[in-house]
Amino acid sequence: MVPDKRAYDSALKMLARRECSYLELYKKLSNIYPKEEVEQALETLRKQNYQSDERFANELIRTRFNQGKGSIKIAMDLKQQGIENFDLSEYDFFALAKQVRIAKYGEAIPSNYKEKYKQQRFLQSRGFGFDEINKAMHD
Repeated sequence: MVPDKRAYDSALKMLARRECSYLELYKKLSNIYPKEEVEQALETLRKQNYQSDERFANELIRTRFNQGKGSIKIAMDLKQQGIENFDLSEYDFFALAKQVRIAKYGEAIPSNYKEKYKQQRFLQSRGFGFDEINKAMHD
């Protein structure tokens, strides 16, 4: 166990509220506690399976997907949290892009260029790739 438990206890309280990445916890705690204490606390939490980057990544992916975010946005969010290895293959971003477009603009495919461009920009801002956007605009 960690000799000085302050960093450990603080990290455990954060994890009790929601899943956190290793990097997120490290950044927050290293501003308050000595880096060695933080590293030791986080390693202990990993060994106890209280902190898991894989679990955090799965939860973040599921949450962002349900919010209607695209694969590019989700990948960027994961990398900002220090997660480099993740799998988005089980999610259908083509169908999601179409669903998001229909929810915002309706079933009709835009006929004029200005409206089409507006919808494409919207989907792009949500983090969808060009292939996903094109399929959503033509189906």
